[in-house]
Amino acid sequence: MNTLVALGMATADGAEVYRPVAPSTVVARLVERRLKALHEEMRHVSETRDLLESLLREQEFENAGPYGDTQTDAPLIERLEGLLKVREKLDELSFFCRTELLATQPGGPMTKDNIAAARPLTEQLLRRGVAMRTIVESGAVADLATAAYLQELTAKGVRIRVVERTAERLLIFDRQTALAPIDPNDSTLGAVAVREPGLVGGMISLFDRIWAESRELDEVVGSPAEGEGPEGGLSELERQILATMQMVDKDEIGAREVGVSVRTYRKYVAALMGRLDAANRFQAALLARDRGWI
Repeated sequence: MNTLVALGMATADGAEVYRPVAPSTVVARLVERRLKALHEEMRHVSETRDLLESLLREQEFENAGPYGDTQTDAPLIERLEGLLKVREKLDELSFFCRTELLATQPGGPMTKDNIAAARPLTEQLLRRGVAMRTIVESGAVADLATAAYLQELTAKGVRIRVVERTAERLLIFDRQTALAPIDPNDSTLGAVAVREPGLVGGMISLFDRIWAESRELDEVVGSPAEGEGPEGGLSELERQILATMQMVDKDEIGAREVGVSVRTYRKYVAALMGRLDAANRFQAALLARDRGWI
């Protein structure tokens, strides 16, 4: 009861006598409390944004030469040995990235841990309005979970293209700084941060050349409603999702079972229900079983 009194929903009249407060008064107090909390949260966000803009202006001022040209005390080529230093530099460059991030992602599928680590960083960049273009190898999209994650990124605005084989890992921030591994065959050794304009320009040209020769992600893997497979035009991921719809009733559990985000899982479920003309998920699972899809 003390909690109700503290919230203004009841009054204490005597030692153990409590009286309820009128509902209209309670609602007004709760609304006022919530508005106050929202105002405080907005003030905090505003202060954080002001701090970020101040840091960005300070960095621009420090890098500006006497005639407005860009200069910095940092080395034009910086060797970063070990994963810890690479991650620190990656966090720094991502934090100050303002307009564009170009990336190549060689190799095969992404692990669940890699996807979980990459998702929040990517979303932070997108919220700041950073344009992102990424090139991946065809071996990556052959993996169902990786392909679903890449489709999730394209739905959020990331442009992704696929090639048979690309160069080593490459990240280019705002066309000013590039990050590449010291040894393409062993990324654990570290990376090189390059700020020399001529070298960065060459890396951008390499990226643009590979980009021009690549294919859009949707051309390679299709959209959730356009998967191709032997049963009714279904993809393997769609069949897995139909199977989980029979066994689980929570999207979070189903998404975890097939290795995709909840948002992507729901997108596939909606598309499958539309194709089956089902009123609900249970009916969709029954119709899919009747057609021999699962």
